[in-house]
Amino acid sequence: MYKMSESPRGYMFSRLERVGRLVGAGARIGARTAAAARTRLAGRAASMAGASRAVRVPIGPRGAAPARVLIVVQNLPVPLDRRVWLECQALVAAGYRVSVISIRGPEDSAYQHLDGVHIYRYRPAPAAQGTLGYLWEFAYSWLMTALLSLRVARRHGFDVIQACNPPDTYWALAALYKPFGKRFVYDQHDLNPEVFLSRFGSQLGFAGRVQYKCLLWLERMTYRLADHVISTNESYRQVALDRGDRRGEDVTVVRSGPDTSLMRPVAGVPELRKGRRYLAVYLGIMGPQDGVDVAIRALDIYVHELERDDLHVALLGFGDCLDELRQLVTELRLDDYVTFTGRADAAMITRYLSTADLGLSPDPLNPLNDVSTMNKTMEYMAFALPVVAFDLKETRVSASDAAVYIEPGDVAGYAKEIAELLDDADKRAAMAMAGRQRAAAVLDWEPQKRAYVGVYDALSQASTGTGSTARTPQAAIAWPQVDRRKRSADGPLTDRFGNPLVDLRDQDAVEQYVRTRELPPAPEPGPIPGDEPPAD
Repeated sequence: MYKMSESPRGYMFSRLERVGRLVGAGARIGARTAAAARTRLAGRAASMAGASRAVRVPIGPRGAAPARVLIVVQNLPVPLDRRVWLECQALVAAGYRVSVISIRGPEDSAYQHLDGVHIYRYRPAPAAQGTLGYLWEFAYSWLMTALLSLRVARRHGFDVIQACNPPDTYWALAALYKPFGKRFVYDQHDLNPEVFLSRFGSQLGFAGRVQYKCLLWLERMTYRLADHVISTNESYRQVALDRGDRRGEDVTVVRSGPDTSLMRPVAGVPELRKGRRYLAVYLGIMGPQDGVDVAIRALDIYVHELERDDLHVALLGFGDCLDELRQLVTELRLDDYVTFTGRADAAMITRYLSTADLGLSPDPLNPLNDVSTMNKTMEYMAFALPVVAFDLKETRVSASDAAVYIEPGDVAGYAKEIAELLDDADKRAAMAMAGRQRAAAVLDWEPQKRAYVGVYDALSQASTGTGSTARTPQAAIAWPQVDRRKRSADGPLTDRFGNPLVDLRDQDAVEQYVRTRELPPAPEPGPIPGDEPPAD
């Protein structure tokens, strides 16, 4: 499951508070600790480099050996971080050798070789309290990543290090490796200064202003050291150009699009509606900025003020606010109307999003959300789900005609729009069709993958000074706009979990499905040629 929402920023939101707290009283301690650690690490890195500083190792998959990429992500475990995992798979398919360092989830192993990717994980630091506690948590994560990078260097090697924020601290790790010919790619998932403003507001005291400037400095250093910047949308790209002072050719937009060949509707599961006529879903992280509480309060209005009992809501995911949200549901007497699934895997997501009638995107308006791409919105569209969302800039860019938009902050309006949409089957069907088509034709990961791999191909050419073996030109790639899957045999189509698929090439079947969330009945098999009964 993935910012499973567009970017996975929610999980790190509370931790970004701690970034700010690293400045001030604890900053001097951190500087001395980090300086000593960098000195030791640099010495060990030099011993492992295996070459003088004058020697640059060519990167790129065309050569004596494929290029080696190390991806660092602190936000979520891998492969749970869907964007990072798609990037890993794209690089492996293009011939690169990939290693990843991430935090370790509850059921994860310290090392895993999965689908050609070497994944190294470390246990997250215990929950911290106080300035020194927060300092220790971030210093611990950075140092564990640095130590594991040495293990990766020794076992597999790497020519490029890609840092996925938040936080914006791994430029310091890249700085240690750059003298040995390593390149640095900054994959900017979040605008951390905007995260801070979204949580604490723009009216900051002295301490808040210092913390905000610290976040800007960390971001600026990351921009400065990066050989290339990857942005998740055009709004983020503009920040890189303006605030980061980067040239246009140094910044590439790679949206976190769904893989619509995998994320596609199957036969719904009526039992998930818990006996009610309709089902609405929320998919994603449940942090203070994600608006899940708004969705619950809208349901309260729907049930107790509009006096409707025909809707069940499933909340798929986890996060810092999960316990508070459970308590809110109980306080509002909505326990019979809400299901909390916890962490959702791909099979669960497929079942719920294929059964649901609406997808909920309740993200409130703030400096971060307005310019962020919400993964959940695009994933709803991939499953032909109409979306109910507040009117945010990048949400409109993603969803277009597949969503209805409510004035930000209007919880009663959100509830009423849900009711009106559920009562209008024709509108829901039109939105569902538009969403699936847009997800497959415009937002799909396939063209994003080509842009992402192109970043590494360009670095390869710049490093070697030679051209690369041409990939298939984008214009020459046959790209069916709705369904890439090819029927390999007669009989019903099934997905990787064995669920019967909606045949997206059958317009009548799709239109029936988006109204009922059920597959049309299979046609009666005709007689087998040669088996006709003899004529009288």
